[in-house]
Amino acid sequence: KLASYDPLRPFTPWLAAIARYRFVDHLRQVYRAEEQSLDHDLPVDSEEEAIAARVSLERLFAALPEAQSRAIELVKIEGRSIAEASQSTGQSESLVKVNIHRGLKRLAAMIERA
Repeated sequence: KLASYDPLRPFTPWLAAIARYRFVDHLRQVYRAEEQSLDHDLPVDSEEEAIAARVSLERLFAALPEAQSRAIELVKIEGRSIAEASQSTGQSESLVKVNIHRGLKRLAAMIERA
């Protein structure tokens, strides 16, 4: 929200953080939508938008190193704990956290450039 912006601080990092959080929220929404089976037909516009969003996400994730995209997928999208992601990937918990942080930062930068 604009009210959260502090004019004494740089604008770009504030905006990048908002973009990053909005992106993570979008990823969660897309993942939940994939998990739920829909028993009714979607309007064509919604289906096309969903496909376009999925393609965009796949492209963004493809630009990340595998360790970063997997850590983000497990923790931020699937909602698993850091410990569960650590066990699943074979990385230490610290490395999972670092990969999430770096991956989200990289995604925010890619979105900002777009």
